[in-house]
Amino acid sequence: MYTTVIGLEVHVQLATKSKLFCGCSTAYGAEPNTQTCPVCIGMPGSLPVMNEEAVALAIETGLALNLQIAKFTKWDRKQYFYPDLPKGYQISQYDLPITHDGWLEIEDPKGAFEPKKIRILRAHLEEDAGKSLHDESAGKGDTLIDLNRTGTPLLEIVSEPDLRSSAEAKAYLTELRLLLTYLGVSDCNMQEGSLRVDANVNLHIPSDAAANDDNAQDGKIATPIVEIKNMNSFRAVERAIDYEADRQYREWKETGRRLGQSPKQTRGWDDAAGVTRAQRSKEESSDYRYFPDPDLAPVVISAEVVAKVRERLIELPADLRKRLVADYGLSLYDADVIVNQGRPTVDYYLTVADGSGDAKSSANWLTQDVLRTLKNRELAIEEFSIPAERLSNFVKKIGAGELPSARGREVFELMADDGLEVDAAMDKLGIAQVDDSEIESLCQELLDANPKVVADVQGGKQQAIGALIGQAKKKNPNIDPGKFRATCLALIAKG
Repeated sequence: MYTTVIGLEVHVQLATKSKLFCGCSTAYGAEPNTQTCPVCIGMPGSLPVMNEEAVALAIETGLALNLQIAKFTKWDRKQYFYPDLPKGYQISQYDLPITHDGWLEIEDPKGAFEPKKIRILRAHLEEDAGKSLHDESAGKGDTLIDLNRTGTPLLEIVSEPDLRSSAEAKAYLTELRLLLTYLGVSDCNMQEGSLRVDANVNLHIPSDAAANDDNAQDGKIATPIVEIKNMNSFRAVERAIDYEADRQYREWKETGRRLGQSPKQTRGWDDAAGVTRAQRSKEESSDYRYFPDPDLAPVVISAEVVAKVRERLIELPADLRKRLVADYGLSLYDADVIVNQGRPTVDYYLTVADGSGDAKSSANWLTQDVLRTLKNRELAIEEFSIPAERLSNFVKKIGAGELPSARGREVFELMADDGLEVDAAMDKLGIAQVDDSEIESLCQELLDANPKVVADVQGGKQQAIGALIGQAKKKNPNIDPGKFRATCLALIAKG
């Protein structure tokens, strides 16, 4: 029917202690207008001074996103007028961004789409604007301005229009946020405004549908690009893209299929209503009247500076997934679950897997029981009452048959509740290892008492042994069901 074409602009607040061009704090949550100075609110005569750490974080992000690092970059003034922009312009980067032309690979562990590289046009530095607070109580309609955020360093990451669905857009954003948090360049907290997303969406309608449209070119028509703003979650991004694609197609049909010459538009996402609403025509770069900032010197980035920043890079999420699959034999799905929890969880898993020698069982206990417990108790992995070394010993005992797998969850929960070592938890629960001779004796006893089960097994119904397992557990709760079953079958085979 049509192809959805999506490009994303992601604004990331960098994790610096001070603002981009002054020494004011960037800490979140302060009283309004208490973290400002003459520089960030644009008082006459004040002069900006560049934050070196912000430049380093931009370079680090660029390297992680396979971007080219500019040897020479500069600052530009982007002119526009809005209540929360006290200077009447924003210091940004126009034609010479600090990084450009890279890519980020995305994939879906469930196979919803093929792995693909999403090209990134640029990632440039700029200062943030303030925040408008709309008071709509009692019909006031007042707008208050908080300038604490003004001047906070942002990195704007602009993708090429390579995304073709809302699912791909969400995967791109998820992977980008994960990479940025691994690097520590931002906390990417959308609720606090540390990560904000604008989506540019339009449709390519194929030749058979566009044949009668005067604006069709190369057998297709492209609807005007719509920029969607005000999305405060990745789920909202998905919903907004899906709605907007459907809206554009309906409008194209309803207007006699004549949208090709319509102006570009900015629309806001109304999450409660589930619709986009028109805000204004979309600005072009000429509307902002960019020119080089006369108060800031250009920045020259040497190979030595790039090499020094490169030393800060850590193993990135994509590489970690590949290592867990290749070296630990995990499925892509399990590797994705573990890596997506963050680096501390990955380190926890590696310690458990290496110590126990059982990578798959370690992954199962982590992705199921550990993560469930952390979620229920609202804990971080660093706060968990079972250290990695202790869980490693637990997994090892189950693998060696010293702890019946059927009672593993009891032991795990006691270890989590009371902070016990595995041996102490087993002792408290009265769990003791049952030797092979004891298992064989119990098997023989129950087989002698249940000749019909023996006959059924001899007749090919091995599942009949299941009737004896419950009896065995009543006589000895420490019996391993797997060993008991195998021993019974072996005795019946002997006759």
